[in-house]
Amino acid sequence: MNKTEMAMKLAKKAGVSQGKAAEIIDTIFSAQSRNGLIAIALDAGEKVTIPGFGTFATKQRGARLGRNPATGATIQIPAKKYVHFKPGKTLRERVEK
Repeated sequence: MNKTEMAMKLAKKAGVSQGKAAEIIDTIFSAQSRNGLIAIALDAGEKVTIPGFGTFATKQRGARLGRNPATGATIQIPAKKYVHFKPGKTLRERVEK
């Protein structure tokens, strides 16, 4: 399902226009700077928990040594902050069926 399909389904289920549904989806999920409620919370170091669905959080990976697969040379891989999603129990159980 893409964003347009999601907006169509949300509009039908919530009884709003497709444009309004797309605006709601953008308000929640946008990754653009200063947009998207989830992204703003993650930027601030907060976790976003949606009971039954899952938790969005950030994690930190430390610097480490790696190998360049083309040359075999040892390289330094820098520390990195990344987004992590952990599905909730209800979602996990629904998908497992």
